[in-house]
Amino acid sequence: MSARYSPAALIQFATALLNKAGLEDEKSRVVADILVEGDLMGHTTHGLALLGGYLGELETGSMTKSGQPRVIADFPAAINWDGQRLPGPWLAVRALDLATDRAKQHGTCTVVIRRSHHIACLAAFLRPVTEQGMMAILTCSDPAGSSVSPHGGRQPLYTPNPFAVAWPTNGHPVILDVSMSITTNGLIKRLYTEKKRMPGKWLLDANGIPTDDPGVMFNEPTGTLLPMGGVDHGHKGYALALFVETLTSALGGHGRIHKKEGWGASVFLQVINPAFFGGRDEFVALTSHLADACRATAPRPGFDHVRVPGEAGLRRRDEQLKQGIELYPSILPSLESWSKKLGVPLPAAQ
Repeated sequence: MSARYSPAALIQFATALLNKAGLEDEKSRVVADILVEGDLMGHTTHGLALLGGYLGELETGSMTKSGQPRVIADFPAAINWDGQRLPGPWLAVRALDLATDRAKQHGTCTVVIRRSHHIACLAAFLRPVTEQGMMAILTCSDPAGSSVSPHGGRQPLYTPNPFAVAWPTNGHPVILDVSMSITTNGLIKRLYTEKKRMPGKWLLDANGIPTDDPGVMFNEPTGTLLPMGGVDHGHKGYALALFVETLTSALGGHGRIHKKEGWGASVFLQVINPAFFGGRDEFVALTSHLADACRATAPRPGFDHVRVPGEAGLRRRDEQLKQGIELYPSILPSLESWSKKLGVPLPAAQ
């Protein structure tokens, strides 16, 4: 059986590393919480797997260590921040807290953040909003990045542009977190490092030929990642990716026409309070009915049952909170050098 680790011990370990790297105490704790939440839910490429990269960004100064976002606009239900390259998880948590409070007063609130650093796993942020009876939308793009081609093209132009939404039901919330590309850059890098192939022909080489070789993303000239939908239906992911860029960079007033500053994010988030619309009770009754109807659908061959989005991740979270987190095998080895450099011991298995 694989080793398991206490969630609290992993949070303490990540917090200490970030703090030793110069990040302010409260920011370190929030970032650590979100990274470990990603692993709790099974998003193993977007949990503690990101910590080494964040530490490197703190070391070079590409991630800002202290301070607050600059307020560009602040209306009751519409807010725009300049994140000043502060840690993305911390900015997103703060923004969601603010949007949730405002939605209680105004029915909805939208926050757009320009010049955030990377914000980690989108699904990791949303459960607390649903626990207050509200719906949340969170999406981001990276105006400095290019790894996905538009449908019909063979050159990388934009980033995977994930889109996450969550809403409450009578039981677990529904949580979806979907990239507008067919997979993530994190998985491509992991499989390339492990000398493995992709599960399908999800990439194009520099000549536009579909391939399952992750190495094409590291060659010159580089290959590209296909949009969600792949070769056949990639027009759908392509269109949605443009929508994400419009919500994030265009609304925030900072994007691909501006100077590139390194790994980062443009962020859009919105909290919606059902009490201001059809009513909270009716909202939950309807979302619960639909979720239950989906689960009751007869499964096709190869499936034991029909799940709703987020069900597997939340079940995994519940199990790992009790039994400990089963980290992906490469995660702690990737942090050994930082552990030694910053004088923070690796966490012991349970």
